[in-house]
Amino acid sequence: MHIKMNRLATRGMNLTQQVAETLGSAIIGQVYGDHNPVPSEAIICEELNVSRSAAREAVKSLAAKGLITSRARQGIRVLPESEWNLFDADVLRWMRDANPSLGLLREFTELRVAIEPEAAYLAAKRQNKTFIAEIASALERMSKAEQGLDDPLESDIAFHLSVLNASENRFFMQLGRIIDTTLRVSIRFTNRRTGVRAGSYNDHKKIFDEIVAGNPLEAAKYASELMQGTLTTILDALDEGIK
Repeated sequence: MHIKMNRLATRGMNLTQQVAETLGSAIIGQVYGDHNPVPSEAIICEELNVSRSAAREAVKSLAAKGLITSRARQGIRVLPESEWNLFDADVLRWMRDANPSLGLLREFTELRVAIEPEAAYLAAKRQNKTFIAEIASALERMSKAEQGLDDPLESDIAFHLSVLNASENRFFMQLGRIIDTTLRVSIRFTNRRTGVRAGSYNDHKKIFDEIVAGNPLEAAKYASELMQGTLTTILDALDEGIK
């Protein structure tokens, strides 16, 4: 299979990054795998018209992300998904763009169920006024989105990321990239599934009100209810055999 560089997707990248982008997205999109091995570095150079060093560094980059292994006389082999670094920004983006399965969405959402209620708890406990103001701003955007005056997806994401920031836990804050990726896929699915256009302003306001009031347990409870609702929607679809 001839390799093609997506010039639009790789715009602004150096040659190594372009090669890694081309191969990485193809691997996660299941173009390459046991059924169709990744081409050798020599073929990559020839078909993408790049130097051997650019191809080699791209292969090293993908190996570091856990997508492939490359050994002399064995060639380049795609590793199972269990080996992929799901915390890597590129891997997350490629998975999002590849239209991930509901099974993967379930796993993403299970992570949110574990993290976001605790983040809401800490936000209510720590009362960082700057971060709480960010949550308020995001909530206002959600209100406008219900009126068609703001983007429903972006405002919803902004709310959840601002709650993570308000936890003042640097590990939670670092998880924002994963939450962002998860939401960009799961919100579209759950909104389509439930027949609504935007996330519920009222459900999110309950979380915000308890954070502002300094009620950690109540903030966590409402966040948990929201997360569990999303997870239930995904589980119901899986039970119906939707992939």
